[in-house]
Formats: sequence, C-alpha cells, structure tokens
Amino acid sequence: MRLGLAMGYGGESMEEVLPVIQRAESIGVDSVWSVEEYGPDAVSVLGYLAAVTERIELGTAIMQIPARTPAATAMTAMTLDVLSKGRFQLGLGLSVPWIVEGWHGLPYERPLRRTREYVEIVRRAIAHEDRVSYDGELYTLPYTGPGSTGRARAIRSEMTPLRPDIPIYLAAIGARNLALTGEIADGWLSGMYAPEHESAILAPLDEGIARAGRRAEDVRICPILYVAHAPTVEEGRERLRPLYAHLIGAAAPGVRNTYADVVTQMGYEGPAHDIRKHLADGDKAAATKAVPDRLLDEVALLGPIEAMIERLAVWRTSRIDTVILLDRDTGLLEAARAVL
Repeated sequence: MRLGLAMGYGGESMEEVLPVIQRAESIGVDSVWSVEEYGPDAVSVLGYLAAVTERIELGTAIMQIPARTPAATAMTAMTLDVLSKGRFQLGLGLSVPWIVEGWHGLPYERPLRRTREYVEIVRRAIAHEDRVSYDGELYTLPYTGPGSTGRARAIRSEMTPLRPDIPIYLAAIGARNLALTGEIADGWLSGMYAPEHESAILAPLDEGIARAGRRAEDVRICPILYVAHAPTVEEGRERLRPLYAHLIGAAAPGVRNTYADVVTQMGYEGPAHDIRKHLADGDKAAATKAVPDRLLDEVALLGPIEAMIERLAVWRTSRIDTVILLDRDTGLLEAARAVL
C-alpha cells in the first residue's frame, strides 16, 4: 500500500510547508496532494513543489470542475506534468452547490453528465492526437451557441504533452457518481471509507468498472483520512465528532446528503437519521453526541500515534492503493511509512 500526504494548504508561507514535503519525500511518502475550496487554488503550490522536489508524485485533490473549462484544466495538467517531469496526477471533483453557486456564480446542474463530458474533453486535449471537437449536451467545441461569432474552428493544443495519458482521479461520493468513476477514471479519491465495510462501499464502483469492461485494478482507490492527534483515542474522537456530525447531518433544499447515504450503507442508518434530525431541530450538541464512536474509529485516525499506526495496519488488507493522510506530522508519516 502506498502513502500520500494531503497538505491542506491555507496560504501560509512556504517556509512552513516545504520542510514537511521535503521530509515526506526523503522517507518515501509516495505522493502529496493539494486542495482547493474558495481560498488558495490547488495548482500554484504544485508548480512550486515541482521545482523543489525530485521523486514524490504531485496531485490535486481536487481541482474543482466548475471553476475551469475543460481546456483550461488540460492546459494546466500538461504544464504541471512537464514541470514535474511526469509526476503529476489530476484529481477532479464537482465541489458542492454552495461553493459552485456562491463563489463561482454558476448553476450546480446535471453533475454526472458534466463530469463525464468534462473528463472526455480533458483526455482528448491532453492526448494531442487531433483538433478537439465535441458535441455534448453541456459542452460544445467549437462553441456555436448564442452569441458565437460563427468563425470558430476546432483547435489542437500548441503544447506537445510529456505524457498523452495523465492519470485522472475523481473525488466522488454517492452511488451514481461512484459508478461513473468506475467507468471513466484512473482512480477514486474517497472522503469516507472503512475497510470493514469495503464490499458495500465499493459496490457502485465495481458496477461501473464492470459496465465499462474494466478490471478492478484499473481504478486506484485512494481514501483521504482525517487525523486527530490526542493523548487518548477518546479525546481524538471528540475533536472529530463535530466535523462528522456536520458532514452526515448537513441538509439543503433539493440537495441529497451523500455522506449520510454512505454511512447508511455502512450500517449506521439509525445514527445518521438521528444526527440529521438533531441538526434540523437546531441542536448541534445532540447531533455531535449522536456520532458513533465506532464510526469515527473506522473512518479516521485518532488518538496517539501508536493507536493510529495500529489502525493503519488493518487498512493494509483492503483494496486501497494509496492512503492519504490529511496531516503534516512528520512523526506520523514516518511511522505510517514503516507499517505500510
């Protein structure tokens, strides 16, 4: 099993970040992943890291699909792949409605269709085999709709890619989105995973893999784990309990909470119902208290490093390709590298 590091970069000085990345590379951590929401972007920091690292793979987890046209994403991916000498991995995701509509000013519509078309265009652009034309339901290249000049033509990138098939990972949650990932992606970036419930969690992914005539090993499974350092496991649970109450209980009109769906698949239907009801009633304390200890133990790393390493050993028997830790503790990274 491979080990990854998710930076959670928030715009701080790189002098604070770079020693962690350098140490991670020196001890054999396989990959480092940048994130973006509505602050620092996921791309710029990787351009910096490409120049100051040599071996470690560089991935986005994630670049937001609504934030960029497919062509812009393809251009960025090709550029980062050259700068890193073939170490770039393109992680994409839909983000969430309140960011897409509140920050990017775009409608959050037809997410599955958008993802499928977006990935197809990105792949064609990177492949550099021909001029890119596309006649989709959401994307048309060249554009011929309202306001067009009528003079556009299909274009092929001026840049010859270092690799014509940069790996594409999708951050997916929800059965239909996960099935699509199994059909079209090279990897899955998961935000809620537990080896104990692997067969239930992976059923939609495997359905998509089978539908596309692919093999299970064609899709790398890469969960991103929240980490809570604490003197005891119980204290670690208490630090993460509010976060998972929010993830499972969040509700918005017309938007399905797929985190609640996943924990229901895992056998926590009753707690998921209780958490959502408490939050709907405005009782955050009760919602937080309703998050089961066992769920936290299964999906996150909690407590002292010794307890976290003991838990990581369980993950080695799963189908996971890379476990990605959302943490910058080099001591934990060293211990995790030793056990994995």
